[in-house]
Amino acid sequence: MLNEFKAFIARGNVLDLAVAVIIGAAFGKIVTSLTEDLIMPAIGAIVGKVDFSSLFIVLGDVPADYKGSLTDYAALKAAGVPLFGYGQFITEVINFVIIAFAIFLLVKLANKLAKKPEEAPAGPTEVELLTEIRDALRK
Repeated sequence: MLNEFKAFIARGNVLDLAVAVIIGAAFGKIVTSLTEDLIMPAIGAIVGKVDFSSLFIVLGDVPADYKGSLTDYAALKAAGVPLFGYGQFITEVINFVIIAFAIFLLVKLANKLAKKPEEAPAGPTEVELLTEIRDALRK
């Protein structure tokens, strides 16, 4: 059974998958940083808010013993206040679109690099050549 496991691990597909998962995780961190540190602040500056997670609607009562800010989404959520956090949803949708677009560009680039050069069109077949020779001899 140990030999079968070694053979399974040594197969190219498993190693390729492992490499893809590791690179994918690292790529995800890069794209998340791109989104959170560069793109979202730029969008926030355009629309007047830097942090979309502060966009929410309080759906229930705030506990009387709550001492935090009424504009702190994380603190209100931790206090158990029912919230409609549409700002965080907007952020996640933008993150998804950016990640999907980046993956699309990578796949497009990989396909372009892996594209085999087009083969020259095939010449006449052996039968066609023999037919041409026969016709030429008849003339």
